[in-house]
Amino acid sequence: MKHSSFFWFVLPSAILMLLFIASSVVSVVTQSLYTAHEQVIVEVENCGPFGCTVAQSVDQEATQALRDAEPLGKWAGLDVYKDRNHLAVEDVKTAWIESDGLPDFANALMNLPFYDALAFTLTYTAIVTPLTLILGFAIAVAINSVATALKGPTIFFSLLPFIVTPLVGSLAIFWMVDARGILGSGLQWLSGDPTLSVKANTTLMWIMLMFYGVWHSAPFAFVVYYAGLQTVNQDTIEAAMIDGASRWERIRYVVIPHLFPLTTFIALIQLMDNFRVFEPIISFSAQAHARSLSIAIFSDLGGETRLLSSAAATSVLTIIGVAILLSPVLVRTYRDFGKD
Repeated sequence: MKHSSFFWFVLPSAILMLLFIASSVVSVVTQSLYTAHEQVIVEVENCGPFGCTVAQSVDQEATQALRDAEPLGKWAGLDVYKDRNHLAVEDVKTAWIESDGLPDFANALMNLPFYDALAFTLTYTAIVTPLTLILGFAIAVAINSVATALKGPTIFFSLLPFIVTPLVGSLAIFWMVDARGILGSGLQWLSGDPTLSVKANTTLMWIMLMFYGVWHSAPFAFVVYYAGLQTVNQDTIEAAMIDGASRWERIRYVVIPHLFPLTTFIALIQLMDNFRVFEPIISFSAQAHARSLSIAIFSDLGGETRLLSSAAATSVLTIIGVAILLSPVLVRTYRDFGKD
């Protein structure tokens, strides 16, 4: 494609990205550098039959005038990023000095809101992403070998977790792991503990959230891999069979290298989605056991007090985290295909 044709082809998308993505990022970064103005407090003297008393009250007019003069709020710079709800620079420094070792230091970090949310988010992403790739690939290979007459129904049932809305799917699993549900009762029987409850155990709740993440996302990986399997060169497969290659060797040396670009694509999508995990925690009412970065943003924006600067700072840190996670995959992709 000529450069001029490519320019006009990409221009509408570039403009939309600048309007809806770049401008939003700039807005969030700007908001994170300001904090809300404090209310203007004035002392009011009230006199009565028994004497005069001095009380404090909020001067609504002065407070509103201050906010109208500076709508973004009071300049804070990086103070919001360094406070206890985010990077907690002073608390981390104190924990490092006073801790007896790395385990003790890690426990101290887990008591800080941001690092607690970051730990769950990274754990969820690190476990769910590779399991989604492996399970999706295994399903695609298995269904690709099924008889033609059975492929349609098999594909349909394999896609059900992805077709079902996240809320319905998560609620179905949530009821199954209840103490009166089939999975919850089964766990109690296996452990020999009739009081065992997934909903009351942090470790089991983490496992359930990750199980749901893999269950819901694997069909997407399956669809992409299954489409890629239809493009594998059959002559190469037949040549490998003639040379005596086993089924596993054909998959390892022919199929997997052919599907590597698709693996990169799926990994990029899953890394972004998993790092922003939100719906499962809400659907399972797991906020007491699992707190992600997205949940932290949601908490700051909810309630009577809307902590916009805190939510904005967490959003910026989340964007940076996504960029760091994606950078190795993007660099690898550029090295492999950038010179073509």
